[in-house]
Amino acid sequence: MNTTDIPSLPRGVRLHFDKVRDTWVLLAPERAITLDQIGHAILTEVDGQRSFGEITQALSDKYNAPVEQIAQDSNGFLTALRDRRFLDVAQ
Repeated sequence: MNTTDIPSLPRGVRLHFDKVRDTWVLLAPERAITLDQIGHAILTEVDGQRSFGEITQALSDKYNAPVEQIAQDSNGFLTALRDRRFLDVAQ
């Protein structure tokens, strides 16, 4: 994923807090993914407006972590979601 790419959740995909399991999930029609804290932190920054570079910088600032490490981890996570059609990416 390039720093200028703009990730967004496609229509029908949303973050949801599952009260029964006491965890965040990413819901899509007839599919769901349980999120860990890192996945949830990344997806809460995805708003369909900001670029991947802006998102990784915001996460780096928020968690006081190296932007390169955040970018590497976020890239892998978001690419996997895109491959499974849980994420759209505009270029």
